Amino acid sequence: MALHKMLFITISLLFCFISKEAVADTGTATFYTPPYVPSSCNGFQNDGVMIAAASDAIWENRGACGKNYKVTCTGATNEGDPYPCTGASVVVEIVDYCPPGCRGTIDLSQEAFAVIANPDAGKIDISFQSV
Repeated sequence: MALHKMLFITISLLFCFISKEAVADTGTATFYTPPYVPSSCNGFQNDGVMIAAASDAIWENRGACGKNYKVTCTGATNEGDPYPCTGASVVVEIVDYCPPGCRGTIDLSQEAFAVIANPDAGKIDISFQSV
């Protein structure tokens, strides 16, 4: 009986951790344009173009630096294109900080934004999760 109880508890805990990882957060995304250096995380290192800046919502006092997020457009914010989403997702690395007053949860590079949405939208609703 004790073994069954222990097995049940172990499986329950495993399920909690696994299911937590698969759940995406929601927020908004905007974009910024080149030049992308210097960045708050990596100074003058060229990190490519599939990058993003984190707002205070996910910055974690530089803890977000180097994290990768899968970002998907989920809809319009009524600012620009009413149907902005392309249906694609993009994986970006956090390399910069979007300071207070930042208009989005994640400020994507212009190139990353264009993968998931029409840049004319300017700001979109997103789902995102760490990968």
